[in-house]
Amino acid sequence: MTVKLTHIAVLMGGWSAEREVSLVSGGAVKNALIAEGYKVTTIDVNRDFPKEIQQIKPDIVFNALHGRWGEDGCVQGVLELLKIPYTHSGVLASAIAMNKPLANRIFTQAGIVCPKNLIINRKSLTISKTMKPPFVVKPINEGSSVGVIVVIDENDLAPLKTNEWKWGNQVLVENYIPGRDIQVVVMGDKAIGAIEIQPIGRFYDYESKYTAGKAQHIVPAPIHSDAYQEALELATLAHMSIGCRGVTRTDLRYDDSEGEPGKLYVLEINTQPGMTPLSLVPEVAANYGIGFNDLVCWMVKEARCDN
Repeated sequence: MTVKLTHIAVLMGGWSAEREVSLVSGGAVKNALIAEGYKVTTIDVNRDFPKEIQQIKPDIVFNALHGRWGEDGCVQGVLELLKIPYTHSGVLASAIAMNKPLANRIFTQAGIVCPKNLIINRKSLTISKTMKPPFVVKPINEGSSVGVIVVIDENDLAPLKTNEWKWGNQVLVENYIPGRDIQVVVMGDKAIGAIEIQPIGRFYDYESKYTAGKAQHIVPAPIHSDAYQEALELATLAHMSIGCRGVTRTDLRYDDSEGEPGKLYVLEINTQPGMTPLSLVPEVAANYGIGFNDLVCWMVKEARCDN
């Protein structure tokens, strides 16, 4: 008797600013799934991908896309219409998480402390004293620190004044929190660990995230035990408050400038964290005792439609 293999379509690439990272994540996921006995078809996503999905008829979709259109509810909505189970969060949670101001508002209502912030037109920001430096400027709906600027003085605003700025006219301006970068991974409804990132440069930017040697990863995060437990609880609350499922990674700042235990601030939540060799979720999972292949298989088994 021939046993039918579960057929997984891995969505990767796409056309967002994080295309190259997605291709690496998707390749790693493909290799893991093949090693575990699944039938795998990879799709380098373009705007016609619904036709390709319908042609290959997968049992499950592993969504390895990163950035806009791939993790903001758009692709998830297509898969809901096609009634194909998919990994990671659903339409609503994905859309909320990608919209930083909206997610921040929900976190605050849930009792989570976030940095003070406001939304402003980028050109207005360059000519008015909106917030006293240091502060952080972020695109409203990008990931992987794309377009993020830490403003120490007037010169740091220069990128916002040129036509090369690609991330929209509205930006999020956020109070700069001194201290350390802490990320927490949640699987299902359980936080499995926290990691500290020590970037070589000014902050944990896109280059630091995806270039070997640009940041040191320390797992478990070497912070006060009370603060560590609080970080796990905050990440779980963030995950649950916007209705996430599957795996998420919550980014926090830990201000220990006045001693331990310090104060934690939730910055944002990532509903489709990277699965590259330098990504944090596989590293935290490994420290918890879950290997990469097992992590990928767990995500596949958790795949579903919301409706």
